[in-house]
Amino acid sequence: MYIYDQFDHAITKERVAEFSQQVSRRLTGELSEEQFRPLRLMNGLYLQLHAYMLRVAIPYGTLSSKQLHKLADIAKKYDRDYAHFTTRQNIQYNWIKLDQVPDLLAELASVEMHANQTSGNCIRNVTADQFAGVAGDEIEDPRIISEVIRQWSTFHPEFSFLPRKFKIAVTGAPKDRAAIQYHDIGIHIVKNDAGETGYAIYVGGGMGRTPVVAPLIKPFVARADLLSYLEACLRVYNLHGRRDNIYKARIKILVRDLGPAEYARQVEEMWPMTRAAGVDVPAGEVARIAAFFAPPAYDKILERVAAFTAAKAKYSAFARWVQTNVHPHKVPGYGAVTISLKPIGGIPGDASSAQMHAIADMADTYSLGEVRVTHVQNLVLPNVKQADLFAVWQRLGEIGFAEGNVGLITDIIACPGLDYCSLANARSIPIAQRLSQKFADLDRQHNIGPLQIKISGCINACGHHHAGHIGILGVDKAGVELYQLTLGGAGDETASIGQLLGPGFTSEDIVGAVDKLVNTYLDLREKPSETFLEAYRRVGPAPFKESLYGRR
Repeated sequence: MYIYDQFDHAITKERVAEFSQQVSRRLTGELSEEQFRPLRLMNGLYLQLHAYMLRVAIPYGTLSSKQLHKLADIAKKYDRDYAHFTTRQNIQYNWIKLDQVPDLLAELASVEMHANQTSGNCIRNVTADQFAGVAGDEIEDPRIISEVIRQWSTFHPEFSFLPRKFKIAVTGAPKDRAAIQYHDIGIHIVKNDAGETGYAIYVGGGMGRTPVVAPLIKPFVARADLLSYLEACLRVYNLHGRRDNIYKARIKILVRDLGPAEYARQVEEMWPMTRAAGVDVPAGEVARIAAFFAPPAYDKILERVAAFTAAKAKYSAFARWVQTNVHPHKVPGYGAVTISLKPIGGIPGDASSAQMHAIADMADTYSLGEVRVTHVQNLVLPNVKQADLFAVWQRLGEIGFAEGNVGLITDIIACPGLDYCSLANARSIPIAQRLSQKFADLDRQHNIGPLQIKISGCINACGHHHAGHIGILGVDKAGVELYQLTLGGAGDETASIGQLLGPGFTSEDIVGAVDKLVNTYLDLREKPSETFLEAYRRVGPAPFKESLYGRR
């Protein structure tokens, strides 16, 4: 993983000192909350319903065991002994005291971490495939170019006050595990007809009150030209993006209003200027960064895989866990283990300090000291020997995270909702907990097969409900929390926006409504291997609407 150089250390230290002064001025009353707000947001600090919330950046979702230990210590020392992993590969602390924030940031800096640009109208944390570097299907490790983009975008003077927040995601495989088409800029590593590696660029995706799947703007940008092309994309946005209306300020609105072709034309017109400005990174610097992501020295372990096969044969629960939670590794004899932070009845994405310490220890023992954060609020041990998988499963059972449900109906995404968020209209967490309890039976989960439920407590869509196979949106109607259902969303390479089915359901009725949808799918699927999303795309919404509302 990337190690800070002198410049990283310097700017992080300077930012901590600067924000410490700003916090002091706020505490003494020299700064009002209105004056303090833009300053705290640029440092990842939000004011929620009950307390301040701090969002910490985890660039492209990669953590060392040392960093995870520190995050656990912070949860115990500064929060209520837990933290929340988000859908953008960050971590959030929900009960932060303002006077302690400078000390907290200093502790983060001690392990090369920060909260810079995790909020505000700037380029946010760059995200990537959680299996980067270990997936056998990838063209190239997307973390390399993600780190290049991180360095280019950090405190970029031209893009520190954009019309609105800006999110970039990178994927390196044909299978999109980074939801790039739902980002302001999505980058897909591809090869052209000549066999050269480059980047397909998608611009103008997003969720919120106006969900949009990003159009392909440029099918191929050469390696050497990527940053100048991205800078051209952002300059066009910075010039023409709306600043008079927060609801029309995202780049997705600009691309929609101009049309993708006209937006692309203006980017091409701008591109020679950004090229001439010398924005692009020299090949030698890219090679220097790439060296930090060189594959570790893997063992040759084929003679020990027999123990793994025997354990699967002896323990059916372990075999099922392997089926759902272990992703194929590019190196024979290894697997990438997804740790489900979705125990039945638990809060999606939450982990206690003790659980985080235990996972960090497991990373050292079994995964070459590395942990990843996923887009669906789970964690990954990317380099586990097959012979060690049984021991990992047992250890996860001891800390309550051995749920073999990754990709299944109880692997639910949920935003903090009205339990924490000042913007929310409804609670998300209790709905997720009740749904996981309703579908707790693992035999039924496997019978249902791959099914993604995503829950948002308001139209801002932090729970990504637009991309859920079943999406749930909490709304307020005359003081009553109601939950609308959408079907058919997807965040992969077949990205689609879920369709609203009809009127919402009360919190008492929403779980039963989801159960009806699932039973309708089971009745109409053509064969057991036909997934919920495939069946929905084949038959459309009509049979699902009828199951919920009857004939109309």
